[in-house]
Amino acid sequence: MTAAHPVTAPPRAPHATGDVGTVVACPGHVDPRRTVGRLRRGAGDPTWATVDGAVWHATRRASGPATLRLTGVPGGVRADAWGPGAADVLADVPGLLGLLDDPTGFAAHLHPAVARAHRTHASLRLARGGDVWSTVVTSVLEQRVVGTDAKASWRRLVARHGDPAPGPAPAGLRVAPPPAAWGALPVWEWRQAGVDAHRADAVRRAAAVAHRLTPDLAPAELGRRLQTVPGIGPWTAAEVTSRALGDPDAVQVGDAHLPHLVGWALTGRRADDAGMLHLLAPWAGHRQRVLVLLEVAYRGAMPAYGPRGRRALPMR
Repeated sequence: MTAAHPVTAPPRAPHATGDVGTVVACPGHVDPRRTVGRLRRGAGDPTWATVDGAVWHATRRASGPATLRLTGVPGGVRADAWGPGAADVLADVPGLLGLLDDPTGFAAHLHPAVARAHRTHASLRLARGGDVWSTVVTSVLEQRVVGTDAKASWRRLVARHGDPAPGPAPAGLRVAPPPAAWGALPVWEWRQAGVDAHRADAVRRAAAVAHRLTPDLAPAELGRRLQTVPGIGPWTAAEVTSRALGDPDAVQVGDAHLPHLVGWALTGRRADDAGMLHLLAPWAGHRQRVLVLLEVAYRGAMPAYGPRGRRALPMR
């Protein structure tokens, strides 16, 4: 993240600092903006904004809603936060920027394609988003539909039912609703947002146990708890642990796109889930890292095998 000009956003002064703030040092070989960008669900995601080089994020913690602003400064990132959850979201910034991601033991050299992707995209790290609940919702919305449709549903539901971001946030920045609000949404709101009953029911069921889906859990335990919810399977669990917890070994089994990507990149042929798991086995502990690198390196280069965008199969 390069140095940026101050954000001009009413109602506070353009140079306003947050309720709490800090400067986080970042090694020169790490690219925080790129790392954080993977958490954004499309350019129109109402929980994210980029204004004059500063990245804004509206989120929620157990302590309440918060707005985070990340601004590049020499040698690192200036983080300012507003709202009841400001202190908690500020504490999560190192993970959000990928600074807690540990690639120790990652043997990129085991395959030329992985080594090339790692060399080309060495600045990329796995972000730990910290907001488990919102990641559950976005992941469920992405089940069985193309990504553009899921992102449109998220955008509409958060814009209509979310809360204005605290502090001097850019216009339109919203905090996604808490679990109770998602659980209480009427049927017609889901339908108008293009969400079928299967996905809506899965979100409602998850909302009832959201208090047990906390960011302090290990990825394996969070994944296990998620999969006790009817309508949430291994694909959704892996999406949540990879994005919310920065799980470096998560694998989205059941994806219509990833097996073909892995097969094509590593062997030149299509693969199914079993084939993907076999090909990824040498990188156990870092399989999500390989998936992310291959997605970034081969985006747009892989032959078209089916519908564009990511699809997840209905899994229970």
